[in-house]
Amino acid sequence: MTEANPFLDVAAIEASYGQAGLALRGVSLTLEQGAIVALLGPNGAGKSTTLRAISNLLGAQRGQLRGGAIRWRGETTARLDPADLVRRGIVQVLEGRHVFGQLTVEENLKTGAFLRRPSRGQLAADLERVYAWFPRLRDRRSAKAGLTSGGEQQMVAIGRALMTRPTLVLLDEPSMGLAPIVVGEIFEIIRRLNREEGVSFLLAEQSANLVLDYADRAYVLESGRVVESGPAANLAASGRLGAIYLGGANGSTRH
Repeated sequence: MTEANPFLDVAAIEASYGQAGLALRGVSLTLEQGAIVALLGPNGAGKSTTLRAISNLLGAQRGQLRGGAIRWRGETTARLDPADLVRRGIVQVLEGRHVFGQLTVEENLKTGAFLRRPSRGQLAADLERVYAWFPRLRDRRSAKAGLTSGGEQQMVAIGRALMTRPTLVLLDEPSMGLAPIVVGEIFEIIRRLNREEGVSFLLAEQSANLVLDYADRAYVLESGRVVESGPAANLAASGRLGAIYLGGANGSTRH
């Protein structure tokens, strides 16, 4: 049953870039506290735009929200800038990782704590927390981030997000360009963070078979619209995702 005021409520949003047509057309979704929700669809379906709309990062790419509303814990987010949202607990890990290549792994992680302005002791404790989740980063803490592997850079990006002490992490294509064994390692850490620390996740992924094993609920986008939604296990068993990824969806939404 959906709460009266969901943790995250995205209601019929429309978004565009510059003078182009709508990239999102009435997208609605909800995310309950403590959930892992998957946002699926082929390339260009609107997954990244949806995440940017939630984190108020559309403007960085000349985009804008043209309709609908986004509420975080009952509060409309339209007038909040991305830093305000981070302070309130929402942080996004962008597609492509975007580490600071000339900084060390540990310096990258420390940038995630900037808005919180922790004490030296708090900062050290937060670093130890991230290293406990990502032991590989402890071993690479003094390496330039730009010289680490793709999987290590993804771990740095997620670890940097965890340094903000978030309650909701928006992850855009976390498996992109990574070896399957590394992807599995990262998704297992996501599951443990969810179960052991209560961090909620909204995961935008093209790899449906992978993410549905970890998600509680999923929404499927096609051409900027939600065309399927429901419990992740039900969608995985339905056999309908193949048609959507091959362009065969009929545009109707099922719940």
